[in-house]
Amino acid sequence: MDVSEAVDSRKSIRAFLDKAVDDSLIKELLEKTSRSASGGNLQPWQIYVINGDTMNSFHKFQSEWTEPETPAYAIYPENLKEPYKTSRYEVADDMYSLLGIAREDKEERFKQVLKNYEFFGAPAAFFCFVDRQMGRPQWSDLGMFLQTFMLLAQESNLDTCAQESWSLKQNMVSKYFKVDSDLMLFCGMAIGYKDPDDPINSFKRTRRPLDDWAYFKEKKED
Repeated sequence: MDVSEAVDSRKSIRAFLDKAVDDSLIKELLEKTSRSASGGNLQPWQIYVINGDTMNSFHKFQSEWTEPETPAYAIYPENLKEPYKTSRYEVADDMYSLLGIAREDKEERFKQVLKNYEFFGAPAAFFCFVDRQMGRPQWSDLGMFLQTFMLLAQESNLDTCAQESWSLKQNMVSKYFKVDSDLMLFCGMAIGYKDPDDPINSFKRTRRPLDDWAYFKEKKED
C-alpha cells in the first residue's frame, strides 16, 4: 500500500471485531511513528497503551469511577461559524441517518455517543498526553504524530479511530495511569480490526472541494 492509498482508505472505524492485536505490532507502529515531524524536535507526545487484559482493567476502572470530571479543553469553538458549522452537523446527520436514527431520537443518539467510551469495541487503544507547558505549535505536532500512526496502521491492515471525546474524561484516565499532573490528556485512539458487516463502517464522509479552501496566487504581468 502506498501513501496515497493509505490516505484514501483511512477512516474513523466505529465498530471493531473481537480480534486481538499483538503488542509487538503496536510497538512497531509507534516506533515508526516517532519519525513524525516535530518543531524543534520536541517530540511532545506521551503515549499510554492498553491492550487485552489492561483494556479489561481500564473498562472496570471506568465503570467504577464516580468523581466529577473537568474537560481538558473545548473540542469545538463556541459559536462555530460557516462553513465549519455546516460540516460538523452534516457529518453527524449523515452518520445517524445511515444508522436509521432520527434527529429527534436523542436517546439513541446518546447511546451511539457513549460507544466512544467503549472504544467502539476495539481490543486495543492508546491515550495521547502532552505536557501542559506546551502550546498550540506542539499540539500541531500531536496531530502529525496521530495521522502518521493511522496511516502506518492502514499499511498494516489495522484500523483506528482518533477520539478527542476522551478529553472529557481526563481526570479518570489520568488517575488510571497515575500520570503526572503536568500532563494533559489530548485524545484517545481506538486500535483494532473493523467489523465489515456493521453498517456504520460503510459511512463515507465528504470533503469540501479544493476551490473552497486552496488559493493559488496568480502571476500578473507588469
